[in-house]
Amino acid sequence: MGKYEELAREIVKNVGGKENVSSLTHCITRLRFKLKDEGRARDDVLKKMEGVVTVMKSGGQYQVVIGNHVPEVYADVIALTGMEEGSMDKGEDAPSGSLFNRAIDAISGIFQPILGIMAACGMVKGLNALFVAIGLYADTGGGYLILNAVGDGLFHFMPLFLGYTAAKKFQLKPMIGLVIGAIMCYPSVQNSALSAGGEALYTLFQGTMFESEVYTTFFGIPMIAMDYTGTVIPVIFVVYFASKCEKFFSKFVPDLVKFFFVPMLTLVVAIPAGFLLIGPIATFGSAVIAETVISVRNFSPLLAGAIVGATWQILVIFGLHWGFIPVYINNIMTNGYDNVMMPFFACTFATSAVVLGIFWKTKDKKLKEMALPNFISGIFGVTEPAIYGILLPLKKPFIISCIAGCIGGGFYGAFNFRKFMMGGMGIFEFPAMIEPDGSLGNLVVAITGVVITMILAFAMTMLFYKEDAPVQLAEESDRAAADGSMAVQTQDKVQSAGEDKLISRLEIASPLKGKVICQADMKDEAFGSGALGKGVAILPAEGNVYAPADGVISAFFPTLHAIGITTDMGAELLIHVGLDTVQLNGEGFKAHVAEGDRVAKGQLLLEFDQALIESRGYCMETPVLVTNADDYLDVVETAAKQVGHGDELFTILN
Repeated sequence: MGKYEELAREIVKNVGGKENVSSLTHCITRLRFKLKDEGRARDDVLKKMEGVVTVMKSGGQYQVVIGNHVPEVYADVIALTGMEEGSMDKGEDAPSGSLFNRAIDAISGIFQPILGIMAACGMVKGLNALFVAIGLYADTGGGYLILNAVGDGLFHFMPLFLGYTAAKKFQLKPMIGLVIGAIMCYPSVQNSALSAGGEALYTLFQGTMFESEVYTTFFGIPMIAMDYTGTVIPVIFVVYFASKCEKFFSKFVPDLVKFFFVPMLTLVVAIPAGFLLIGPIATFGSAVIAETVISVRNFSPLLAGAIVGATWQILVIFGLHWGFIPVYINNIMTNGYDNVMMPFFACTFATSAVVLGIFWKTKDKKLKEMALPNFISGIFGVTEPAIYGILLPLKKPFIISCIAGCIGGGFYGAFNFRKFMMGGMGIFEFPAMIEPDGSLGNLVVAITGVVITMILAFAMTMLFYKEDAPVQLAEESDRAAADGSMAVQTQDKVQSAGEDKLISRLEIASPLKGKVICQADMKDEAFGSGALGKGVAILPAEGNVYAPADGVISAFFPTLHAIGITTDMGAELLIHVGLDTVQLNGEGFKAHVAEGDRVAKGQLLLEFDQALIESRGYCMETPVLVTNADDYLDVVETAAKQVGHGDELFTILN
C-alpha cells in the first residue's frame, strides 16, 4: 500500500464500501466510481475530507475530485478493493440513465486509460518538432526519427489502444479488442495496399463527399479502400459490435470448445462487418462531424471561440467536457488540426491568473497556501483543484475566470488558432501548435492569447475581488452521522488532545437470542484472539439468525454456517453459527437470503437446527464480530449477560 492508504480507506468506506463499487477509473484529477447505489455514498463526509477537493455526480459516474496525486490514491483504492486497474462495468451494472449519460460514460471509460501516455507522447512529438524548427537538429537524422517514433507510435496505432480500452468498457475480452485494433492497422488492408494493384475497379457514391474507390472485393462484396491507422471512431464501433457477437455465440457454443471457438466466430463475423460496413459508415460519420463543426465555426469564428471559452470550465465542473473530446481528436485525425475546441486553451490560463490575483490580494494565510500550488498546477494544465478548491467557493473569482476565458476564446477563434497534434497540457501544449511546415505564426497566436487572457483575468481579480471576511474554504471533517434507518446512532462531543471532536456511535443489534460471551472467553482461539475481528459470541437459545443492521449480504458461505454483512455505514460484520460447523456441509441450516441481497435490520437471515448440530458434537458458541474494527476508534460490547434478537449487542465508535 502507498502513502495515501488511509485516505483511500476513508474514500472506499464513504462511497458505500467496496461491495458498492461496480467499477473504477481515474482521469487527471478525479476518481471516477460507478456505484451500485449512489444513495449509500456519504457526500457531505467526502466533501469535507482532507485530501478530497469535492464530489461530483455526472455522466452516470460518482466522481471524487482529488487533485494532482490522484494516480497514487487510485492505486491504493485498487489495492483495498481488490479490483483490477482500469476496471470497467460488469453486466448488470452497465451504465443506465439517459442516452447522453451513457455516451459520456462510454467516452470517458474508453479514453481515460490512455490520457496520461497520450499527453506524454504528444509532448515528445511536439518538442521534437520544435527543436527541428529552431534548427537544433535536422529531421533526417536518427535522433529525430527515434524521438518521432516515441511521439507518434501511439497515435499511428491508435486503434490497438482504443480496441483494448473499448473492449473492457463493452465487456468484450480485452485481447479480442486488441486483436481487432491490430487487424484494422494491418498493412495489406490499408488504402495504400488496396490501391497498389493499379486502377480502381469502380467508384461508389460518385459526386458526393463520400466518394470512394473500390480496388478489391470480399467474395464479391465491394470493399471500400480506407486507412484506419490513427483513426478513433471506427474501431470503437467495431469493438462494440464484436462485444454483441461474443455474447451471442457464448450462449450456443458448448463449454468444452468455448475457449477458442467463441473468439474465432466473433472475429470471423465482426471483422468483415467492420471493413465492409461499420468502418466505412463510422469514417463517413467522422467526416460529417468534422464538416459540421467547421461549418458552424465558419458562421462566426469569434463567437464560436467565445462560447467555447466561456462554457468550458462549466463543462469541466460536471465532467461533461468528455463529450467533446472525440470532436477534438476527430478533427486532428481527419483535418490535421483542431480549431473548434482549442479556444478552451484560454480557460486554463484564465483560471491560473485569477488564482494568482487572489494569492496577491488575500490576507488569509490558508488561502495563500492553497493559491500558489494551484496556480502552478493550472499553468501545467490541471485546473480542477483551483476551480473546486478556490474559485467555486468564492463564487465571484469563478465568474471572472469564465469572462476572461470567453474573451481569450474569442481572440483564438478570430485568429484561427489551431493545434496540429494531440498531447501535452498547459504550457506543454505549445510545441503542438507549431505548424507542420515549421512556421511559428500559430504559436505566436497561442502565446498572445495566453498573455491577453492572463492580464485580463489578473486585472479583473485585483479590481473586483474583495475579501470582506475570513475565507472559509474548507472545514475539518467531522464524522457525519449516517442514515438512522440502519441502526440507532447518536453523537457525543468529547475532549481529545485539547480539541472538540464529534464521535459517532453506531449500535449493532444482536442477531440471536441467548447468552453473551465476551471475546476473551471464547473457546475458539482464532475468534477469541481478535485476529479475525472484535466483538462477542452468543450461545443461542433458539435457531434463528436475524439481521443486526441494515446492509448487504457481502458473503454467504455455501455451507450456510457463516454470514458476512456490510452495513450501510461500512461496518463489516461476521456471524459464524457454531464452531467447526463447516463440516456439516449445510446440513441443519436453511437460508432465507442470498449473497448480494439487501437486508433490513431484524429480517430473518437463517434458520438452524440447534438440536441436530449439538447431537453431532459441535459447539453452538456463535461469534459475532466486526471484522474491520481497525477502521474505527473502538467496539464496545454490551454489559448484558442475556440478549434477545434486536437488543443492543455492541457499539461501534467512529
